[in-house]
Amino acid sequence: MPRITILETGLVGPKYRERHGTYPQMFARMIAAADTSISTDVVSGINGGPLPDPAALDAILITGSPAGVYDDVDWIAPLEDFVRTAHDSNIPMAGVCFGHQLIAQALGGTVRKSDKGWGLGRHVYRLAPDNGLIEGETIAVACSHQDQVITPPASARTIMSSEFTPHAGLLYANGTTMSVQPHPEFSADYADALCDLRRGRAPDEVVEAAKASLAEPLDHARLGGVIARFLAGRD
Repeated sequence: MPRITILETGLVGPKYRERHGTYPQMFARMIAAADTSISTDVVSGINGGPLPDPAALDAILITGSPAGVYDDVDWIAPLEDFVRTAHDSNIPMAGVCFGHQLIAQALGGTVRKSDKGWGLGRHVYRLAPDNGLIEGETIAVACSHQDQVITPPASARTIMSSEFTPHAGLLYANGTTMSVQPHPEFSADYADALCDLRRGRAPDEVVEAAKASLAEPLDHARLGGVIARFLAGRD
């Protein structure tokens, strides 16, 4: 039975945690919705404790975070080492938002705050033809970010893109590492709450347009299923 280790790199604020859960709980729900036979463990990447040996894990899923991967905090460098070891050991690994950016930075890409500002609400992404992972031409997923992968690592192929986020999904040449910028683990309610949380930081018109966009259908179950199957080694 496959077991996915969820690496927690950020905390949900107390105001929202009771209703929506922690980030690992959101991912566990996403994975269970795709395949109830997949079990999950949780490891904290932000408490300063030792990280497990990636080579001893079945699969790894790295969460989002309020932090930036370029921030001067002492827990980021060990996470980058962890990512490189997992990648070099061909351990199935996926990252979302901060996790997407962390993997890219650790493997030689460039991440920074985008001059395009806040990406909020439902965004529609183009899917690269014959990407071998996600079927279809487009996919709609909620996002909440300013930081972006500006230059992917040389070993990564862009499989999801939009005008706002040119490198929204990456698949690495080793075939066991993938990542996405938007959040398939989010409920529409939590994505809406994050829009409100950005008031005063993002322009009002961006927040209102983002909130309105969440009334449209989201493909979270579709992308969540792709990630779960990828990590479990199931096509």
